[in-house]
Amino acid sequence: MRVLVAMSGGVDSSVAAAMLVESGHEVVGATMKTFCYSGEAAVSKRSCCGLEGIADARQVADRLGIPHYVFDVEEGFTRDVIDDFVSEYANGRTPNPCVQCNSNTKFGDLFVRGRVLDCEGVASGHFARIDNTGSAPRLLRGADRAKDQSYFLWGLPAEMLGKMHFPVGELAKDEVRSRARALGLVTADKPESQEICFVPTGNYRDLLADRLLPTHPALSPGPIVDPGGRVLGRHGGYAGFTVGQRRGIGGGRGERYHVIEIRPATREVVIGPRHLLEVGGAVVGDLNWLGPPPVPGRQLGVQIRYRAPVHRCTVEEIDDDAVGLSFRGGAMAVAPGQSSVFFEGERVLGGGRIRETVGRR
Repeated sequence: MRVLVAMSGGVDSSVAAAMLVESGHEVVGATMKTFCYSGEAAVSKRSCCGLEGIADARQVADRLGIPHYVFDVEEGFTRDVIDDFVSEYANGRTPNPCVQCNSNTKFGDLFVRGRVLDCEGVASGHFARIDNTGSAPRLLRGADRAKDQSYFLWGLPAEMLGKMHFPVGELAKDEVRSRARALGLVTADKPESQEICFVPTGNYRDLLADRLLPTHPALSPGPIVDPGGRVLGRHGGYAGFTVGQRRGIGGGRGERYHVIEIRPATREVVIGPRHLLEVGGAVVGDLNWLGPPPVPGRQLGVQIRYRAPVHRCTVEEIDDDAVGLSFRGGAMAVAPGQSSVFFEGERVLGGGRIRETVGRR
């Protein structure tokens, strides 16, 4: 099979390409030129993006003896990822740019480019798996649960799954690095990406300040209040806060307070004791299902942010626009804007964006 591999210049995608070559596939490497590659803009050393990433991906492709292309996706990336990121924070929500990138920019564009290059499939270095043994392909968690990245892939169109390849999904991270060293790949010991690629300073507030007017409500001072509305202090802009946050809200209280809610209409940041972060349910919109949608009453596993534990939940109601959930035992720090991803065992059933929480405890 002729396969187009997304090569970021990191060790995971490098080994993914190598494994496909070893399996006898005809492999074509591709690196995407996003916002981070524009001109000579500074990029954090801990980011996977930048001119260094292109150079490393090209060296790996040369080592493997495969062709390598650079695709300019800056316009779509800016529209679908950066603009969405800014808009969400401006509306008091917490975005997940990696999901937006995978769902809108990365894989969609790769499939289009792949068809032009006569490729039959698309691959990446994500720690996830595809099961093609049943009547329809299924997206599964990565075998290494500590590195599992299936949470970021819920937005993939279901029709793409049969042509997706995640070669490192069966491996542990240390096995990936061992393979890269054995092959003499330049990325073998490259540090993992830790930053948002289009925020070179590492502080997303700098990006918001650059892309929003100084007078925007999200960047304007407002009150810090308790759940009853009593003013406890002032903040410099609600865009600097997210639900669950503890730092940056001031001290001097008998117990640690957390951000409980953000109210853009009044510019209020609501804080309170940790137990007030617990909610009984949520409404999730912008849905994408990778199989048949669940019916009311169905029990599912749900993950409300990356690295969070899986909560058991019940589908209370569902339509084409949204699904209402109740959490068994409640859930903590559920932030509107974040991805809510549904699981049945190892299988990813789909996901959506959290619109609102219900039943604060």
